[in-house]
Amino acid sequence: MKKLSSYFSLVKFSHTIFSLPFAVTGFFMALKETERFPDPIIIAATFLCLIFARNAAMAFNRLADRKFDKKNPRTAQREIPAGTIHPKGVLFFTIVNVVLFILSAYFINQICFILSPVAMIVILGYSYTKRVSWLCHFHLGLSLMIAPIGAYMAITGNLSMDIFILGLGVLFWVAGFDILYALQDMAFDRDTKLHSVPSAFGDAVALKISRISHVVASILLFIWWWLYYENSYLIIAGILLFVLFLIRQHLLIRKNKYDRINSVFFISNGIASLGFGIFYILNFLL
Repeated sequence: MKKLSSYFSLVKFSHTIFSLPFAVTGFFMALKETERFPDPIIIAATFLCLIFARNAAMAFNRLADRKFDKKNPRTAQREIPAGTIHPKGVLFFTIVNVVLFILSAYFINQICFILSPVAMIVILGYSYTKRVSWLCHFHLGLSLMIAPIGAYMAITGNLSMDIFILGLGVLFWVAGFDILYALQDMAFDRDTKLHSVPSAFGDAVALKISRISHVVASILLFIWWWLYYENSYLIIAGILLFVLFLIRQHLLIRKNKYDRINSVFFISNGIASLGFGIFYILNFLL
C-alpha cells in the first residue's frame, strides 16, 4: 500500500481534475452528436485511455527530469530524487501504461488505435520541450487538448469543428496556468539553462503572456458557446464560472507574490474545470 501510494503521488493523480471534466464534456458532446449510447466496452476503454495516458505522461516527466528535480530545492523531495521509487521502476511503470493505452485504444475504434502512438509521442514529448523552447507551456496545453478531442473521437470516430474549438480553449487555458506555475522556478531554470516563459522574458512579461493566454481561452469558449449552444444558459453560466476563477488566480498571483501559487494553481483551475464540466453535463441531461 505504501508503494502504491508513492506511485499515486508520483503521477499526481489528484491533478486529473484538470483534464477529466473536459474529457467528460467531449464524451457528452459526442453523445449529443450521435444521439445514441455507445457500447459499454467503448466507454470503459475510453476512460482507461485517459488514465493510462496521464499515468505515462507524469511518470515519464518525473523520470526525464529526475536530475533537475534533485538539484531544485522545490522538487528535491519528489519520489525519484528522494529515493522512494527507483528510476527503473518508473520506467517499467511508464512502459506498462503506454502499452495499456494503445491496447485500450484498440478496443475503441480504428482511428483511435491508429492515432494512439501519435498521441503518446505528443504527450511524452512534452518532457523534453523545456530543454529547447519556452513554448513548452503550449506543448503541455496541446497534450491536455487531446483529452476532450480523444473522448469525442472515441464515440463518433471523427473530428468536428466544435470539439476542436473547445480543445483549443483547453490548450490556451493550460498554457496560461503552466506559465504561472513556472514562476516558482524562474531563477533555477535560468541557472540550469532550462527554457520557460518566465526564465526567457522575466516575471512581468510572463504574467502578461499568461493573462493573454487566458483571455484567448475565454474568447474561444464564448465562441464555442455562441456557435453551438447559443440558447443554453447553463453552459454560459459554466463558462462565466470558469472565467471568474481564471480572474481570481491572476488577482492572487502578482509580481513577486508567488508563495500562494501551489494552492491557487490547484483550487482555481480545479474548480474552473470541474464547474465547467458540471454545467455542461447538467445542460445535456436537462
